[in-house]
Amino acid sequence: MRADRLVSLVLLLRQRGRMPAAALARELEVSTRTVLRDIEALSSAGVPVYAERGRNGGFALLPGFRTELTGLSHDEALALLVAGSRRGAQVFGLGSALASAMLKVVDALPDDYRAASSDAARRLLVDPETDLLSRPVTTVDDVPDGVLAEIRRAVLTGHKLRIRYAPAATGAADRVPEWRTVDPIGLVTVRGQGYLLATRGGADRTYRLDRVSAAEETDTTAERPERVDLEQTWRDRGTRFRTGGGQQIAVRVRVDPARRDELAATALAVRAEEPGLDGRPLLELAFQDREHAEWALWRYSVEAEALSPRWLRTALRDRAAAIAARYADGGIGGPAGDENS
Repeated sequence: MRADRLVSLVLLLRQRGRMPAAALARELEVSTRTVLRDIEALSSAGVPVYAERGRNGGFALLPGFRTELTGLSHDEALALLVAGSRRGAQVFGLGSALASAMLKVVDALPDDYRAASSDAARRLLVDPETDLLSRPVTTVDDVPDGVLAEIRRAVLTGHKLRIRYAPAATGAADRVPEWRTVDPIGLVTVRGQGYLLATRGGADRTYRLDRVSAAEETDTTAERPERVDLEQTWRDRGTRFRTGGGQQIAVRVRVDPARRDELAATALAVRAEEPGLDGRPLLELAFQDREHAEWALWRYSVEAEALSPRWLRTALRDRAAAIAARYADGGIGGPAGDENS
């Protein structure tokens, strides 16, 4: 790890020129003392780094210390830089590795490509975090790096994986997480949401990464095909998920456009969608059971209306009536408004 950090330190100085120790520490996510030790190590290894004292001082490299990556066209270099802006690496715990790799790519570009490609990449934005109405369109999973590293290693080495997994919520609280051993097949990210595709006891299983609280790679070889078409596997599982009903509940909903994505994310699947005459989209959503459907729709108050089934409308009406009755007399303080009059 220290070798990677030393390379990143050199590349930062190459691309940005003189930098104070504090700024280097922020970029490398280490302490200032660590940066000073790394600078000393680089000097001992013959890297021409020197200190400039004073108000605008810092560390810098002697001019000309670099390598070149030849054979890349301008468009090829641009493609690499734009690809580096995507968020899949963040989901799989590779964000720091991607940042380090992009530093190396930029530093190794020929002089006449480096400035032009970097400027062009800043003018192309892929997968922004919000749309024009400031609604979030990408939410990166908050999964500990250590957990992601274990999952990633098991997927790539082909070993069985133990995960502590919390199934989907069916009410006000999540189910208790349980340990299970799976055969990992691959990792998929969709709109910032990461998934582990695996089998368990020979049956297909799909796990959301943000519900995995711990993971352990084992030494046992996973039982899985040697080759896999992950894109086709994902499509096949999506089809089975949308059409496989069993105990699933189908709910028809009219929803405020600003809350459409949030509501859809609480469901197991969006089975159908059409525009509503009043501008509110009509969705057919699949929920795990009655309790799951009622919990999800109640969260959105008047911003989402359950159109069917009838029992769900009745359940939501009764819950709203109970809340209204509870607060009808203004509470312990007497008639509403007394405490602030």
